[in-house]
Amino acid sequence: MFMKKQLFLAATLLATFFTAKAQKPDTAQLLAHYKFTHVRDTADRTHPYTENMVLLVGKSASAYKSYDGIQDAIAVRKQIEEQKANSPDGNISIHHRSTASRTQYYQFPNEQKLFTVDGLLMNSYLMEDPIPAIDWKISSDTATFGGLHCQKATTRFKGRDYTAWFCPDLPVHAGPWKLNGLPGVVVDAHDSKNDVVFKFDGVEKAIPSPPKSSAASNPNPDGRQHTVMIGMDDSDADPNLIAPPAKAIKTTQKEFAKLKEAMRKDPQAFADAIMNSQNANMPGNHDKMMIKVKAGPEPVNNNPIELPEKK
Repeated sequence: MFMKKQLFLAATLLATFFTAKAQKPDTAQLLAHYKFTHVRDTADRTHPYTENMVLLVGKSASAYKSYDGIQDAIAVRKQIEEQKANSPDGNISIHHRSTASRTQYYQFPNEQKLFTVDGLLMNSYLMEDPIPAIDWKISSDTATFGGLHCQKATTRFKGRDYTAWFCPDLPVHAGPWKLNGLPGVVVDAHDSKNDVVFKFDGVEKAIPSPPKSSAASNPNPDGRQHTVMIGMDDSDADPNLIAPPAKAIKTTQKEFAKLKEAMRKDPQAFADAIMNSQNANMPGNHDKMMIKVKAGPEPVNNNPIELPEKK
């Protein structure tokens, strides 16, 4: 019975994928879920980093991001709305700490572009690069994942040997992280040491977003100054939209690395500079916002996901 349900779900997804001609090519048709595992500390392999991730698959593009982070953002917005409704003076205090990754990858195979979005404190940063070329060796081996018929492929990429399973029935040349270039969506992948694993965790049809209400077009109908949710870029955008956040700050990988190093060396000074900039650009009269940074010990990462190639 379980297998029949999985096959029925897969058939429904595929039908949706191929018949949704009228929808925008940058709108998610389905969501592929992964259990991401990364052994960051080779001296402690029993406690790898883990996170639930999701790949939004459109007709010709994809977006890979933290599913845990999406759920955290929903919880924070709910907390803010509840406090706004119950706080006459408008004071809001949020107690929520997320450990989810803020790094997102947007692949546009037709344009051969890869956009990486990452965050530091209140800001999001956008970096544009060519999609990396990957030399895949496609095998005749097949397997089924959640009712999806998949084929095996292997490659060496970013210093690791990968085995991937892709679904030819989903003809978008995309996958989790930076994996791309196969004639179908990569639904499962791992390196030869299982240090980096994108484990298949299901697929589902993307739920169409409801049309925006008139309240959305007029966010302040009561004339009150509403809370600006800094750091939640495009919070009112269609969650199925496959496009980098419009408010992200354009930069380069090199410049972003410098920002990360500045924050590592003096977190509070970095936070103060960010908040001074935010306060200067806030509309209307408002109280100056402040943020206190508690710098804890940095996690060990002697095994980055991208390794140098051996010469």
